[in-house]
Amino acid sequence: MQILTMGNDLLKQKAVRIDKIDSKIRELAGQMLEALAAEKGIGLAAVQLGIMKRIFVTRVQNDEERIFINPSILETSVKTTKYEEGCLSIPGIYGQVVRSELVTVQAWNEKGRPFTIEAEGLLARVIQHEYDHLEGILFLDRMPDDKRIKLAEKYKTGAGRDTN
Repeated sequence: MQILTMGNDLLKQKAVRIDKIDSKIRELAGQMLEALAAEKGIGLAAVQLGIMKRIFVTRVQNDEERIFINPSILETSVKTTKYEEGCLSIPGIYGQVVRSELVTVQAWNEKGRPFTIEAEGLLARVIQHEYDHLEGILFLDRMPDDKRIKLAEKYKTGAGRDTN
């Protein structure tokens, strides 16, 4: 599976709801987890593979692999934190993004069972980042205009790192 990179119009489109969680969706989830491992990433949305479906997967540090189908963010904390993010769709580019410290998300697993989790720390950040992909939002879109433009230019000319 090839990961789309910034500049591909699909990354700016909203994903569509999955109507039926069947063997094809389970196979997709498995392929996404394999792609995530191959890229040594911590989160991957189907949109990044050109598949416009509302599904993403995570594997954060020692945390288990998680599959989120048709996720909804129910609640986010008022308290936020700034943290350096990167993205498999914008390789080599990193920047400081402000996100909620806690997030409550409801989704369905690959067996079609609903679940709700409250996540904090890095898992909360990854969930918000991957959810953004389902909405057609890249992490650069969450940055102030001047930093976003600077990093987008660095991406076009080669890798860069935001040190602020």
